[in-house]
Amino acid sequence: MLKQTQIGQFVDDTAAVRLGAVSYLNSRPLIEDLGQLLPTSTIELDFPSRLADALAEEMLDVALIPSIEYFRRPGYEIVSDACVAARGEVMSVKLYCRVHPGQVKRIALDEGSRTSATLSRIILAERYGAFPESEPLSMESMTSESNADAVLLIGDRAMHPPREAFVEIMDLGQMWYEWTGLPFVFAMWVAHHDADTTGVARALSESRDRGLAAIESIAAAEAPKLNISPAVALTYLTENLHYRMTSAERSGLQLFHELASQHNLVDQNADLVFSDFVTA
Repeated sequence: MLKQTQIGQFVDDTAAVRLGAVSYLNSRPLIEDLGQLLPTSTIELDFPSRLADALAEEMLDVALIPSIEYFRRPGYEIVSDACVAARGEVMSVKLYCRVHPGQVKRIALDEGSRTSATLSRIILAERYGAFPESEPLSMESMTSESNADAVLLIGDRAMHPPREAFVEIMDLGQMWYEWTGLPFVFAMWVAHHDADTTGVARALSESRDRGLAAIESIAAAEAPKLNISPAVALTYLTENLHYRMTSAERSGLQLFHELASQHNLVDQNADLVFSDFVTA
């Protein structure tokens, strides 16, 4: 069940929205002071896949969802230049292979994200010629609880190395960047095209900017919750991730859609639609 928190008021001309944000460290800079920036709104914190379902069922008006979900359902718009993206090693999205990647016949996919699941399938197919069957891995399980040839972990738990040994560990952000030369957008703020999002883009961008200005204090506060050092948390937030959607991120999104379409994983006719902001 989604956790709901009332957010305070700051700007009088913003719409009252039901907003969903991801409950991972990687999205923490995107919600800094958000309670002061959106009036009479609520925020719900949950896993990316659950937020995507809640948005699809119109339980939410705006949500930070896996980028793959944008391409699977019609009627969405990207409503902010704030996003979760990587230009290289991402550290929190890893594929643990017990055999050579080209020999993977069964893969356990973290139920917490569908974008990373799709990305892992694309990389295995395009780079290694592997087309494995899949099984779900619950968001409470670790690699040792699956016998699959490869196990995908995302988010905070992927930052803690499993105790068992693997033939290969692939950081999917790094794999994508080395292969394509483009950033990879893992999550972005999306809304239904008919939702009233007046002032939301401005608030989300401002929240992101405040989060980046407070990044050291965020890292120090969040690190103990994940049993990592503040230095590791700070490196993750400042070197492994970035939070602004530019034309490079748009190109990365478009290529991701094209590749996913070739493997029949998304709606081939989906278009990127941006609302209320301009990317650089």
